[in-house]
Amino acid sequence: MASGAIFSSLRRRRSPTLDAFLAPVDLSDVALVQTLLSVAREIVSCFSNRCFFFHRKNSRSLIRRVEVFQLLLEYLRDSDSGSSCLPPTAVLCLKELYLLLYRSKILLDYCAQSSKLWLLLQNHSISGHFHDLNQEISTLLDVFPVKDVLLSKDIREQVQLLQKQSRRAKLFIDMKDDALRILFFSFLDEFENGRIPDSAELRSFYVEKLQIMDADSCRTEIEALEEQIVNHEGDIEPTISVLNGLVAMTRYCRFLLFGFEEDELGLENGSRKKPKKRMITREIAETFFTVPKDFSCPISLDLMRDPVIISTGQTYDRSSISRWMEEGHTTCPKTGQLLAHTRLVPNRALRNLIVQWCTAHGVPLDPSEVMDAMGEGFTTACPTKAAVEANRATAKLLIQQLAGGSQAGKTVAAREIRLLAKTGKENRSFIAEAGAIPYLRNLLSSPNAVAQENSVTALLNLSIFDKNKSRIMDEEGCLGSIVDVLRFGHTTEARENAAATLFSLSAVHDYKKIIADEMGAVEALAGLLREGTPRGKKDAVTALFNLSTHPENCGRMIEAGAVAALVGALGNEGVAEEAAGALVLIVRQPIGAKAVVNEEAAVAGLIGMMRCGTPRGKENAVAALLELCRSGGSVATERVVKAPALAGLLQTLLFTGTKRARRKAASLARVFQRCEHASLPYGGLGIGYAFADNSTTAREASFAGDVSVPMSISVL
Repeated sequence: MASGAIFSSLRRRRSPTLDAFLAPVDLSDVALVQTLLSVAREIVSCFSNRCFFFHRKNSRSLIRRVEVFQLLLEYLRDSDSGSSCLPPTAVLCLKELYLLLYRSKILLDYCAQSSKLWLLLQNHSISGHFHDLNQEISTLLDVFPVKDVLLSKDIREQVQLLQKQSRRAKLFIDMKDDALRILFFSFLDEFENGRIPDSAELRSFYVEKLQIMDADSCRTEIEALEEQIVNHEGDIEPTISVLNGLVAMTRYCRFLLFGFEEDELGLENGSRKKPKKRMITREIAETFFTVPKDFSCPISLDLMRDPVIISTGQTYDRSSISRWMEEGHTTCPKTGQLLAHTRLVPNRALRNLIVQWCTAHGVPLDPSEVMDAMGEGFTTACPTKAAVEANRATAKLLIQQLAGGSQAGKTVAAREIRLLAKTGKENRSFIAEAGAIPYLRNLLSSPNAVAQENSVTALLNLSIFDKNKSRIMDEEGCLGSIVDVLRFGHTTEARENAAATLFSLSAVHDYKKIIADEMGAVEALAGLLREGTPRGKKDAVTALFNLSTHPENCGRMIEAGAVAALVGALGNEGVAEEAAGALVLIVRQPIGAKAVVNEEAAVAGLIGMMRCGTPRGKENAVAALLELCRSGGSVATERVVKAPALAGLLQTLLFTGTKRARRKAASLARVFQRCEHASLPYGGLGIGYAFADNSTTAREASFAGDVSVPMSISVL
C-alpha cells in the first residue's frame, strides 16, 4: 500500500522525486512500448476484478482508460512500423504516460488496501486525485499525434473516444459515500456535546454499512487511523485533534459492538496474540540483538520511539527529555550544558533508521502496540471533548468487563486500560475515578501472564497522574500485590513495570517509608538491579534512589542488600549516575557510611566514575566520597585518602568540572587538609583549591537537595 506521503504527491502536477516514477529515458522506442505495456497489464490484471468498497465508479473509469492504453500499446508492439518509427512527440507522450500509469497504480492500490474509515474521511480528496489524473490523461491525448502514428481504424477510434470522454469528464463525488462521511462526523458531534450516540445507529453504521464485522477488523481500522496520526502532515484534513476523536469513538464501538472475546483462545492460557508481522518480543530481542548505542535514549536506555534533538545537539526520546524538562531542569542530561531553549526538533532521519533496524531484525518498536510509539505526544497535544467523552464511555465498558467478565475478557480489558491510560491525564483521572484500581489489583495475582503484565502496567500508567498515587496506595493490598509482581512476576516486563510503579509511587515523600517497609520490596529491587535487563536495572535504580531520599530508609536498605547492589552498579554505565546519587544520600548517615566502607569495591568504583563518568556521574561520585569522609569517620577518610590517582582527578575537577563538581572537589580538598596525611599526596592542590574555594558554599540543608540524577517514567 502506498504511504500517505507518496499518495499526497498525486496532487502535484510535477513528477515526484522518487526514482520509481522516473521515465526510462534510455530505452529505445520498442523497449519503451514494452515497458509501458507491462505496467498497463499489471494494473488491469490486479484491479479489473477487484471489488472497491469506496470510489467504485472512479476506480472503474480509470481502469477502463488504462485498458484503452493497453490496446494501443499492444498494437504498437505488434506493428513493425508502429513502434520502430514513432515521431518525437509520441515518444515524449509515452514517457509521460509511464508516469501517469504508475500514479494510477498507486491510487488504485491505495483505494483497494487503505482502511475503510480513512477512505471515508478522504472521500473528497481522493475523488480529486482521480479527477486530476483524468485531466492529465486528457492533456496527454490532446498532445499525442494520433494522425502521425500508424494505427488501425479500430484503435484510432477508441483513442479518440477516450480523448472525448476525458475532456467531458467532471469531478465525481459519490454522494452515498459522502453521506456516510457526514454521518460519521455526526456521531463525533454527539460525543462533543456530551451525548453518547444510539447503539443501534452505531451498529448500523459500522456493521451494516461499512461491513466491519468483528473486533479484529475494527482494531485494524483503529490502527490505520493511528498510523495517519503518526504520519500526519499539517495541510491534510482532518486535523490530529479530530482524528483523535474518531479513534476514541471507534475504539468505544469496538467493545460496544463486538465485546471482549476476540482474543479468547490465546488469552485464556496466558499466551500472547501473535503479532501480524511475526515480530519477536522485546525480551527475546534483548537476548539475541544488541540495540545500537545511537538508537538508545541516554536517559532511559530504551530504544528510542520518538527521537528529538535539543538545543545542545544531543538526541533523546521525546517522553524522557520532556519529563526531564517538566521537572525543572535547564541543562542537557548528557553534557550538562545550559539549554538555550526548550524546543524539541524531531530527528526524523534517526527515527527512519530505527524503524528500518526494527523491521530488519523483527523487533517491535513498542512491545504492545507499534503505533502507540508516538501516541502520547499526539494524543495529548490537542485533546478534544469528543475524544475525552468517547474514552470515558470506553473506560466504563472496560471496567464493567473487569468487574464481571470472563478471564479472557478481563485480560483484554486490562490491556485496553493500559493503552488508554497512556494518552493523557484526563484518561488517567476518569479511569481511576470509575473504579478500575481494585479490579486491576485483583488481576495482579492472576496466573495468566498477559493479564498480570497488563494490569501492573496499567497501574504504572495510572500512577503518573498524581492524584492516582494516593488511590493506589490507599487500596488495601495493592502495594503488596505490586511488590509480589516485582518478586515473582510471570514475565520480565511485568517485574520491570512493577519496579517502575514503585518508583512512580515513591515520588510522594510520605510513601517512601511505607514502600521500603513492605516485605520484600527493597530486596527485589536490589535483585533486579543486580540481574535485570538494562531497562530493568534502570527501573530498579531509580526506585532505590527515590527510597534513599528518606532518611529513615537507610537501615532497611542496608539490611536488604541494596547498598551492595548500588556499589556493584557503579561499574554499569547505564545506571552508574543514579547508583552514585543514591550512595550520596546513604553515606550521609553513619550506619550508611559504615556499610559502604565495608564494600571493598565502593571507593574504587567511585574513583572510576570520577575518571570516566559523565559530568553528572563525576559530580555524584565526588559528592559520595565527600559525604563518606564526613560521616564515616577516620576509617572511611583514610580509605578515601589512600585511593590511587585521587589527587590528579580532584585537580582536574577543580578546573574542568561543572560548578557543582568543583564545589564538592574543593570541599573534599579541605577535608584532606585537616587530615594528617594531606601533606603527602596533595601538596600540589594549592592553586586549584584556592581558586575553587572562593565559590564554596555551605552544605545544603535538605537531605537530597544537591544530588542530581535523571528521572523519567515512560508510559508503556
